[in-house]
Amino acid sequence: MQNRPLFLDAAADLKHSARVDAEFNSLEAKVAQFVGLCERLRAENHDLRQQLASAKNDAKRLNERIEGAKLKLESLLARLPD
Repeated sequence: MQNRPLFLDAAADLKHSARVDAEFNSLEAKVAQFVGLCERLRAENHDLRQQLASAKNDAKRLNERIEGAKLKLESLLARLPD
């Protein structure tokens, strides 16, 4: 180990501290952005799931109506004379 005088270089310490603070602040901002993005995507995913459920219900109702119309049409066609 080197024998160095024990004194503090205040300017170097401040530079190092400022650099560490800047890196920490940058990381903190990126994490905050990431959390915000996750929250927005979670909300969007929830909305999309609701839209999908609604579209599935609409499709089911339309298929039921189509099936009913098909049965009525088949009944009418069966009553036509040959």
